[in-house]
Amino acid sequence: MADSGAGLLEQLKSCIVWSWAYFWSVWFFVMLFLVNLLRLPFRYNDSLTAVSMFLNTLTPKFYVALTGTSSLISGLILIFEWWYFRKYGTSFIEQVSVSHLRPLLGGVDNSSPTNSNTSNGDADSNRQSVSECKVWRNPLNLFRGAEYNRYTWVTGREPLTYYDMNLSAQDHQTFFTCDSDHLRPADAIMQKAWRERNPQARISAAHEALELEDCATAYILLAEEEATTIVEAEKLFKQALKAGEGCYRRSQQLQHHGSQYEAQHRRDTNVLVYIKRRLAMCSRKLGRTREAVKMMRDLMKEFPLLSMFNIHENLLESLLELQNYADVQAVLAKYDDISLPKSATICYTAALLKARAVSDKFSPEAASRRGLSTAEMNAVEAIHRAVEFNPHVPKYLLEMKSLILPPEHILKRGDSEAIAYAFFHLQHWKRVEGALNLLHCTWEGTFRMIPYPLEKGHLFYPYPICTETADRELLPTVFHEVSVYPKKELPFFILFTAGLCSFTAMLALLTHQFPELMGVFAKAFLSTLFAPLNFIMEKVESILPSSLWHQLTRI
Repeated sequence: MADSGAGLLEQLKSCIVWSWAYFWSVWFFVMLFLVNLLRLPFRYNDSLTAVSMFLNTLTPKFYVALTGTSSLISGLILIFEWWYFRKYGTSFIEQVSVSHLRPLLGGVDNSSPTNSNTSNGDADSNRQSVSECKVWRNPLNLFRGAEYNRYTWVTGREPLTYYDMNLSAQDHQTFFTCDSDHLRPADAIMQKAWRERNPQARISAAHEALELEDCATAYILLAEEEATTIVEAEKLFKQALKAGEGCYRRSQQLQHHGSQYEAQHRRDTNVLVYIKRRLAMCSRKLGRTREAVKMMRDLMKEFPLLSMFNIHENLLESLLELQNYADVQAVLAKYDDISLPKSATICYTAALLKARAVSDKFSPEAASRRGLSTAEMNAVEAIHRAVEFNPHVPKYLLEMKSLILPPEHILKRGDSEAIAYAFFHLQHWKRVEGALNLLHCTWEGTFRMIPYPLEKGHLFYPYPICTETADRELLPTVFHEVSVYPKKELPFFILFTAGLCSFTAMLALLTHQFPELMGVFAKAFLSTLFAPLNFIMEKVESILPSSLWHQLTRI
């Protein structure tokens, strides 16, 4: 918001510059007219008569030529402004005016396009394109029975879309089933249960499977969908852990006996990792944060290759809750790597740590006077990096948009990821003194740094154009307005020159078609324009002594 105010201030400054230029130009011609008028040896009334005679001698062709020339010049300015805006994303007139005005005010111009930005954009355009709209499992997804359903009972609203729940069903079938399930009756029942659309049918199938044997996936389903509290879910997950560890040990011994046993072991590994992770999340939700951190660290050491679960994001959130910023930095040093996929959690947590070093003493007024220090510049650059990755997050952190329950799946760089991040991390930003103020003052400056057109990108690959469509499938649009990627607006001077060009072209056309009528209008307009000057000169002539006025006319 403050950054938008700064942008508005820049436009205001440029308008002031051009207003002053226009004022002094008009004043120059007025003074030139007065000097010539006073140098004439005849009276003022005679000079007005001469002006009237001069206007009467002008033919309609003169007005056609005048308006046509003005329209041509305005059109050329418009074409140049539009070309410059398409190439650099800013107005040439605005940039030049602000760059001339800011040194007088003691400011520094950071809005001009640089060669480095352009080169970075060209380099990004040559990068290997990644999958634009790949949907990821939300690492911090809530419990469907203990949290999502409770929200529905209270508000009567469905927080999850059918598309989101269908993706979860596909995930469950991928992680919790395999081709050998038919060999075990309980697993065969659960294979059908994960395909059921009716929640009650799934829960009934899970109870049926448990009547046959201790089935880890049946306990998982009940913990996710039937348990109405986190405590109940934790009890069921502990029972699932006991059953899952037994299956994992048995399949581990047989995994090399064939592809069927290997698939079964892979399934049992996924089940075990899922159970331990959800147990750690239960501990985090019940306030046992240190215990949750230990469980997550042990899980990451035991299964280091299962990065698809993004357990490090759960760990980062728990460490931030403990305010253990040194360990947070250590985790970021490992996962904030150029070869690893980024996320809002990674980028914004890195920005939070750098903002924490300077935010308590940051003042936008002081920074504008003395400039940014090295630490402040690093913090601002980290914020710009995070905002470029996901531009929807700041509005939720600054509480400019209301939060809803995060979906079970997110689209990276989309509104769904922004909601999921802000839902869990807003409290960590509030805990760091001045962090939200620094974000508030600097986040919108990111969009002036991104080269134009936006397809070039800057620090990341170009923003996916299909994000909005995918987010509308993931988020309940009935009571939530999906955030859209900010688009650059046309500069003021492009609109101004377009209007000026259109206006003068219309005048030229009307003058050509109706020369006599437009001549009458032109004379009336000029008479009205000179009326205040005529009034002022009459007053001056009546006040000043005739001798002094005579001396002035002789100068």
